[in-house]
Amino acid sequence: MQRTIIATDKAPAAIGTYSQAVKVIDAAATLYVSGQIGLSPANQTLVDGIDAQVAQVFENLKAVVGAAGGSLSDVVKLNVYLTDMAHFAKVNEAMIRYFNAPYPARAAVGVRDLPKGALVEVDAVVCLNA
Repeated sequence: MQRTIIATDKAPAAIGTYSQAVKVIDAAATLYVSGQIGLSPANQTLVDGIDAQVAQVFENLKAVVGAAGGSLSDVVKLNVYLTDMAHFAKVNEAMIRYFNAPYPARAAVGVRDLPKGALVEVDAVVCLNA
C-alpha cells in the first residue's frame, strides 16, 4: 500500500492534527478527505452566512480532490455535519450545483458545535483511478 498526503494552498491549511487528504493506492486509489468548513483559503477566515459557507465547503472539497488528481464526480461518500438541521436544504441546493447524478452516498448529522464556529462541515471518501 502506498500512502500520499495531499496538500494544496487552494483550500484552507489544516488547523489541527490532520491532513487535508490522504491518498491510499492499493488495487485502486481511495482518497479520504478531512472535514472541510467554510474557511476561505485566501485568508483562513470563515465566510459569512450559511449560503456562503456551504458554497465554500464544496469549493474547498473540490480543490482538495483536484489536488489528488480527481474531481467531485469521483466522490462516493459524504458526511455532512450541521449545527442547525434547518440548513439541510441549503446543502441539497448546493449539491445540485456541484454534483451530477448518480450522487454520492451521504450522511447528515446535527451537531452542537463545529471548529471556528462554522455552521457546516463536510468530509468525503473519493475513489480515484490508480
